[in-house]
Amino acid sequence: MNHPKSTVGNIIKKYNEQGSTSTELRSGRPKILSECDKRKLINLTKENRNKTLEEITENFNTAIDITISSRTVQRTLHEEGYSGHAAKKKPFISEKNWKKRFGWCRMRKTWKGEWEKIIWSDESRFELFNNDSRNWIWHKKDERYKVECLNPTVKNSIGIMVWGCFCYNKIGPLVLIEGTLNSDRYIELLKEHLIPFLNNIGAENHIFQDDNAPCYASIKTRAWKENNLIEVLPWPAQSPDLNPIENLWNILEDKIRKHRPRPKNKNEFFEAIREEWNTIDENRCIKLVKSIPDRINDVIEYKGNPTKY
Repeated sequence: MNHPKSTVGNIIKKYNEQGSTSTELRSGRPKILSECDKRKLINLTKENRNKTLEEITENFNTAIDITISSRTVQRTLHEEGYSGHAAKKKPFISEKNWKKRFGWCRMRKTWKGEWEKIIWSDESRFELFNNDSRNWIWHKKDERYKVECLNPTVKNSIGIMVWGCFCYNKIGPLVLIEGTLNSDRYIELLKEHLIPFLNNIGAENHIFQDDNAPCYASIKTRAWKENNLIEVLPWPAQSPDLNPIENLWNILEDKIRKHRPRPKNKNEFFEAIREEWNTIDENRCIKLVKSIPDRINDVIEYKGNPTKY
């Protein structure tokens, strides 16, 4: 059988004494950290999530009687489901405002069809040539510096500000904002663009949403809205994650990056943006509006703090 005589003898002896030849499970090397130690490690990690692995290891070794390596700390945290990630960038929300967000969402937790009556609005800035994505093209090895193979950039990019709105199943107007938007200019914008849009979709069935920017929330602007019978949705400060138009801006940004031909000046840039804006599918709008209840629930779950949206 090509086995040592001692191995054969030991197996026969074990069979005669125990009636079995299977190998019993061994206890193995005892784990360095107890369950209590693991809980201490996790609590220490959660106290300051910005600490490096070496800092966590040093602090943990100081707090207990045994000394472990950073590799052991890393392996233990991975076993408990913790791993290092780049922190997501989210706007800072003050304690005062996250409390208001939390209360605002609780009051509207049961809303369903009401969200279909909201006209969502906001302004956004777009940069010409400010493109951090790679522009893939086809060329031979010796053609990389030909004009048609280059991705043109400029030292000072051209930026424009636009205002737009949309409702449940309809894209609204997109307006170029020249200079600073104050109360008078905002009221003029609403007269020329929002009022016709309201008349088109039926103003009596819709509520207008804008945020708490100074020109939006000024006494003069509020009075104009009241005089023109525009019902306004109260809005919690620092809440871009509750406004689905922010997602439309991201969609529009992606469309502009792929737009051909590339805009060469400010006028062409705005025309390209407006062209892409008008191609946004109404099903996309419906999907975004239907996401509002989930956004509400997330804000409630996180006690008013930022969400994934």
